[in-house]
Amino acid sequence: MRAGLSRREVYRLLCSVAERYYADIVEGASCDDESARVYFKDGSFLEVWFHRNEDLMRRYAFHWERRHLDGSIHRHDNAPHARWRGVSTFPRHFHLGSEDHVVESSIPDDPVSALRFFLDYVREFTCGEDSE
Repeated sequence: MRAGLSRREVYRLLCSVAERYYADIVEGASCDDESARVYFKDGSFLEVWFHRNEDLMRRYAFHWERRHLDGSIHRHDNAPHARWRGVSTFPRHFHLGSEDHVVESSIPDDPVSALRFFLDYVREFTCGEDSE
């Protein structure tokens, strides 16, 4: 990723990547100075948030909201909650289906790579639902 991009420019880039390379699952995307949101064809959405600092991935959340569809959430984040200190990738962790089911996170450190990683997960998850 090009160095020196503002948060807003990174959010725009993420929206562009989602719409261009994941059109099979993405309905659309929007962003502002605070976050990017990717809307999926199944009615769920992914919100990407970076803390206001120079290193975008220093504090982040990639949150896939599915509660209205099946009661689940899926979120990679690195908030250093003491509760998850036992996770080997702490403070990085992944909420797999719920706030309380937390596992290791292998999300990449680059925002675009992280988005692609997460959207690949969404694609696999939603395609698996279609085949059931």
